[in-house]
Amino acid sequence: MKDSQAQFIQGTLELLILRTLIFGPSHGHAIAKHIQRTSEELTIETGSLYPALHRLEAQGLIRAAWQLSDKGKRAKYYRLTPAGRRHLNAEQSRWERFVLAIGRVLRPAED
Repeated sequence: MKDSQAQFIQGTLELLILRTLIFGPSHGHAIAKHIQRTSEELTIETGSLYPALHRLEAQGLIRAAWQLSDKGKRAKYYRLTPAGRRHLNAEQSRWERFVLAIGRVLRPAED
């Protein structure tokens, strides 16, 4: 599953991050844990997560600020920007159409 999971993640990781941040600011480790817990399947590796967070920040879709975590340690917290919210809505719609199209091919209607 590891290889196919990596391919899946590369195409959707940024969407999953943006969707996770809809609930409010979060640090990287918590984002990865949320995706893993919610999906019940996906493991987000640090080497994929942080480059994706940096890309999203460079695009202005998220912002980062240092804060103290629940454990009292400094952590970089990421939050969705208004542009990020708009991008999330567009990408989520596009993804849902894609899933429907693939579903039609994999499970064609009975003739």
